[in-house]
Amino acid sequence: MNRRAWILLLALAALWGASYLFIKVALEDLSPAMIVFSRTALAALVLLPFALATGALAGLRARAGAVGALALLQIAAPFALITVGERYISSSLTGILVASAPIFTALLAPLLDDGERSGGLRLVGVALGIVGVGVLLGLDSGEGPLALVGGLMVVVAGGCYALAGFYFKRRFADVAPVGAVTVAMVAAAAMLAVPAALTAPTAVPQAITLGAIAALGVGGTGIAFVIFYTLLGTVGPARTSLVAYIAPGFAVIYGVTLLGERFTLATLAGLALIIGGSWLAAGGRMPLGGTRHARVGTSARIPETERRVTP
Repeated sequence: MNRRAWILLLALAALWGASYLFIKVALEDLSPAMIVFSRTALAALVLLPFALATGALAGLRARAGAVGALALLQIAAPFALITVGERYISSSLTGILVASAPIFTALLAPLLDDGERSGGLRLVGVALGIVGVGVLLGLDSGEGPLALVGGLMVVVAGGCYALAGFYFKRRFADVAPVGAVTVAMVAAAAMLAVPAALTAPTAVPQAITLGAIAALGVGGTGIAFVIFYTLLGTVGPARTSLVAYIAPGFAVIYGVTLLGERFTLATLAGLALIIGGSWLAAGGRMPLGGTRHARVGTSARIPETERRVTP
């Protein structure tokens, strides 16, 4: 990886890690439905020109039903679960718990995909990740049952991301990923339009809230995905997947320094166990070998174990 690639990778991790900060700020004035709708609508506006310019929307018109299911599983449901869950837990804890997606992938692989059986170090990673989730939910989620429920909702969101990866592999393996994600983003915004309208604020939100929503939708979702697919096309999916292990660190830094969230030994232990466990569950490979290119504007197939990066 050259300097430009590293800068883009760190920028992507910083944007995705900041998403939980922006959600926490926006929750002061807006409902979860309004936040998710605004986020997806703004992201769609950023992604559409990119997808059109690269011809990535080809072949998607005939898959309306599949796109709707992908939108629900990959975007609408996990975004909503994360946003509602973050009403009760810290942004830094949210960023760590979302990183559990590869653990769910390893658990579900024997049931959903014979080509991705788990064994050896992957099972060790699953065990470590589960212990990490238990440490965070049991010792670091805060006081009261609502904090536990909020944490569990974020963990379920990680499960949604894992399921979406298997669904994408089965139904969209022959299309450009950026095209499918763009159309799914539009569909997700449509799904949240009515709930957002019903829970819209009666007064104009504060400037900081509007800024957080703009940053979340345009930067943390739209531009972040553009950077993500740019990296896929230049350095390959293996190296791009490193962002999944860097973003939680940014989430913790933002939460602790900007929101005054606490960072305890339990937080550190949970972070290490989940990130380490997720890395092992995803195969435990350091992407230092030859570059494998994935053409962004085509239907080049991305290996499934390296496509599941969660914003």
